[in-house]
Amino acid sequence: MNLFSISTIILTFSGIIFSLIIYHTDRTNKVNRAWFFSCISFSVWALGLAGVTLSSTPDTAFIWQCVLDVGAIFLPFLFSIFVFELLHIQAKVFRIFLLCSAILLSLFSFTPFFKVGMMMRYGFEWVNPGPYYLSFLIYFVCYAVMSLGILIYFYFKTDKKDILRAQIRNILFAGIMGYGGGVTNFFPQFFSVYPFGNYFVIFYIVFIVYGVLRYKALSAKVISAQIFSVAIVLVSLFSLLKSTDLTDWLLNMLILVLVGVFSVFLVNSVNREVKAREKIEKLATDLETANVRLTELDRQKSEFVSFATHQLRAPLTAMKGYASMILEGDMGALSDEAKLGVSRIFDSAKTLTNIVDDYLNITRIELGTMKYVFDVIDFKTLIEDIVGELKPNIEKSGLKFSFTAENGDVDYRITADRDKFKQVIANLIDNSMKYTPSGSVTLSLAFDRPKRKFVFTIKDTGIGIDPEVLPHLFAKWSRAGNANKTNIKGTGLGLFVAKEIITAHNGSIRAESPGEGKGSTFIVEMEPWGKM
Repeated sequence: MNLFSISTIILTFSGIIFSLIIYHTDRTNKVNRAWFFSCISFSVWALGLAGVTLSSTPDTAFIWQCVLDVGAIFLPFLFSIFVFELLHIQAKVFRIFLLCSAILLSLFSFTPFFKVGMMMRYGFEWVNPGPYYLSFLIYFVCYAVMSLGILIYFYFKTDKKDILRAQIRNILFAGIMGYGGGVTNFFPQFFSVYPFGNYFVIFYIVFIVYGVLRYKALSAKVISAQIFSVAIVLVSLFSLLKSTDLTDWLLNMLILVLVGVFSVFLVNSVNREVKAREKIEKLATDLETANVRLTELDRQKSEFVSFATHQLRAPLTAMKGYASMILEGDMGALSDEAKLGVSRIFDSAKTLTNIVDDYLNITRIELGTMKYVFDVIDFKTLIEDIVGELKPNIEKSGLKFSFTAENGDVDYRITADRDKFKQVIANLIDNSMKYTPSGSVTLSLAFDRPKRKFVFTIKDTGIGIDPEVLPHLFAKWSRAGNANKTNIKGTGLGLFVAKEIITAHNGSIRAESPGEGKGSTFIVEMEPWGKM
């Protein structure tokens, strides 16, 4: 067996194995299918050539030559179809024309006008051309010019950053190697030149393999492991074909079998790993899509809540106003029972109004529509005003209540939205009173010179906060378990809103507590308006 015959056998197996690998990765892909049939035709041609060069009689060589001719005639046609699919060229009528020309020429190849027999050239049988064998060369060259011309045209037409351009370049190199090597098989008939280019046809496979690995032109998933396995098998096959005696042949056959078994296990292992990764990637993609959808739903929810709470606010304001007027006697005298009922209506309307305000603030914060009107205000005066407004509740609670402002000569002015900042401070003081059944609530305001910030502290002797709850206290919907027992009307939104508003004022808020039943301290830090 000579080197030429061995190279054709390797080409045969390379084409078959690689076509099956690509086809197996995705049978529904049109590009994969087109490449599969192109590879099969390539393998038929290589097998026929191997049969011709290994035949011992002209008759046997002639049979293999017929196989070679059919494979070689359909190969340019199928490669063109592969190019069409890769570049998404429809041209249905033109495809039918190309198919008909391939069929007609393949039928013509069995006639004496195409080949008249075999002749001995370069140590093996070679085709003896008929009077119209030149039509095959013309057909081959026309297809080569057409396919390569299309690839060149689309290469320059495609954007440089597009991966398709790299794929086209790779297929173009493969086509040049395939057609360039294949055309030398016509040399012995017309020029009595050895078909040296046939050795370069292997680069046709090499460039296609590289294109799949580098640019994934055929959407292969586990090609790298499969090609590695095929390469090892082909090397083992090459060693088997070069065996010189029985012992050498048996040893190489054993190696080939072991390599084949190892390759199967390797490919299956990689395939399982890749499928698992693809499944994870799909789940990640689905999760990302779900997150986008949930974000949109959350935005729609916020818009709906904003609309609904706006609609609720007007009737609640009316309810509070009329209830207040009735309690004050503007609408006539009431019995004690009527006063008690109206008082409960007023308190409930006030509670519901506070809840609506919390929801409104939440939706504005989430939608980014919260608007602030900043002005220079006196922090100390603001707290004193709030304490004055809460005085009836303070007296009613029976708690010891005090407010001290250290460093009386300090300018306590800050930059803030008066209404929103006042609401936050009032809610913090009111919360301390609600969650302090008995004892005291102490307020203090001071200037921390090292930090250059005002520090407002609200310290109570109330129910305290569990250390596990503290890190999540300012999160949305977060409430301590003991808070639910003390005040069932809370929503878990007040502290979240307070933190967001204070943060928008370039301030900070935090809470401290030794534990449940040991009271708690809320600390608000704000930057001064002027330099101190």
